Amino acid sequence: MLKKAHSLILIAVLILSAALTACSGNTDTASSENGSKKTIKFMHLWPAGSSKQQNQIVTDIIEQYEAEHEDVKIEIEVLENEQYKNKIKVLSSSNELPDVGFTWAAGYMTPFVKGNLFAELDDVLNNGLKDSFVSGTTEAYALDGKTYGLPLELNIAPIYYNKEIFEKYNLDVPQTYSEFENAVKTLADNGVAPIALGNKDRWTGSLWYMYLADRFGGAEVLNKAIDRSGSFEDPALISAAEEIQNLVKVNAFNKGYNGLSNDEGKAEFLNGNAAMYLMGTWELPNFTTNEEIPQDFRDSVGFFKFPTVEGGKGNIDSWVGGPGVGLFVAENSKVKDESKEFVKFFVEKWGEQSVEKAGVIPATKVDTDKVDLPDLYIDVLNELNKASSLTLFADVQMSASVAETHLNLIQSLFGNEVKPDDYAKQHEEALKAEEGN
Repeated sequence: MLKKAHSLILIAVLILSAALTACSGNTDTASSENGSKKTIKFMHLWPAGSSKQQNQIVTDIIEQYEAEHEDVKIEIEVLENEQYKNKIKVLSSSNELPDVGFTWAAGYMTPFVKGNLFAELDDVLNNGLKDSFVSGTTEAYALDGKTYGLPLELNIAPIYYNKEIFEKYNLDVPQTYSEFENAVKTLADNGVAPIALGNKDRWTGSLWYMYLADRFGGAEVLNKAIDRSGSFEDPALISAAEEIQNLVKVNAFNKGYNGLSNDEGKAEFLNGNAAMYLMGTWELPNFTTNEEIPQDFRDSVGFFKFPTVEGGKGNIDSWVGGPGVGLFVAENSKVKDESKEFVKFFVEKWGEQSVEKAGVIPATKVDTDKVDLPDLYIDVLNELNKASSLTLFADVQMSASVAETHLNLIQSLFGNEVKPDDYAKQHEEALKAEEGN
């Protein structure tokens, strides 16, 4: 009898354990289908360590949303930029994207849209949201007349500089490229790294190339090469590549730049070892409101526009930039309607809170009279208002495969592993090959 009782108890435990496992394994499905709390899986790329202000705003917005929508739970996963891109690629291959996530515009977004992975968001825009955006920002997230992403940021890329270092070596803010070259030489001769760069991520070096392309050939030369109304073997694009290697030759960048991540390169600027740092305005919080960075350093940071090249066609008010990251909703999400509602809420709250709390430029309109902003931020906004053109980041304009070719060639160019003529030729071949498909 005792053995029989033990057997019955064991069977009962196994049955209960199986039942509990089955229940726990289907929590999300059950909660969605049974009308109880629904879970929206949200993945973003602003870790608390490197993007403290943005991360806090995301947390605040989610708390606000959950307080107003007691039937919804937002489940968060946070990864840094490159890890995020890699994971999204893996998840998309098995059609297991999060319900809501971050994307970039144009060429980056296109394969996701063509693969039917992103949901259309025009219904969200037309529900009173469209007029909130700065003109031209949502269009970068449209394909064939339909919108698949809602931008959160509007970025331009200035050259930030350390005013104390410039003053120490009697350097003025350069307006022309000759003046810039003189600043680079003076700093290098005095043992100071002129420019902070972490080019392991490659797109960081692309910013330098893009500006030189613009200043040599004008705002449209690179765009035309990419959209095939022009050629990547345009003399201006070859001259830009030659100039990158001239900068390398005169030790313009910190040591080991091609093996350092952007965060590692940025650290050279933050710790005062490098005098200049070219990066998007998403870095403004680190130079204005991030209290983890010493106040005296933040006070020493200024910025200037990429100098004009003598004899070049570029305009000093022409910027590299465009809409930053945007939100997508997965087409196969089991909580698509709820995800769209959350995205609308997020965009509205982000526009209200990101300006003052994080010092970033949102893609939605800002009434600067109603917000208290640091001077550096106001100066950038004023420059943005004067912009003559805005060239979207090259790797974002390109398809994923051509972008990979571009980024690899950028690293090779900075590493003196490819000649400027061949650099341009390989770009042209990649773009032509895709054009023929």
